[in-house]
Order: sequence, then C-alpha cells, then structure tokens
Amino acid sequence: MSVMGLTIRHVGEHFQQSNETISRYFCKILFILSSSPFYSTYVKMPGADDIQPKIRGDKRFWPYFKDAIGVLDGSHIHAAP
Repeated sequence: MSVMGLTIRHVGEHFQQSNETISRYFCKILFILSSSPFYSTYVKMPGADDIQPKIRGDKRFWPYFKDAIGVLDGSHIHAAP
C-alpha cells in the first residue's frame, strides 16, 4: 500500500478481505515498524556528511536542496493519505 499508493479498497479486493481488516492490520504493522526495538535497530538518520559531494559542491544544486532532508539522503518515503 505504501509503495504503490494503493487504496484500502484495492488491497482488500486483492486479498479478499474487508476494508476494516486491511485497515486494522495496516495500523498494526505501522505501529510495529515505528516502535522499538525495530525502529531503533534498523532506522538510522543520516549524518550531514552523507550528502553526495557532487550536490553539496555545486552552486546550481546546493542552495535549493540544502534544506531538503529526506530527498538527498534517501530517507523520504512517499505516503498518500
């Protein structure tokens, strides 16, 4: 759902489950992935030095992307409510 941007209705139809069941288990999985120990073990915020030197050193890119955390370090996750 998160990667493809599918609705609960589409996922429910694919797995032949009700929208309520899909929503309930999606919330459970989301809670598991965002709480300890999973989050603290596997999710690491990148440091300031993790940005590629090509972007940081180029005057055409850096003024526009310097505050775009997530886009440059790959931690951005597309989510469509």
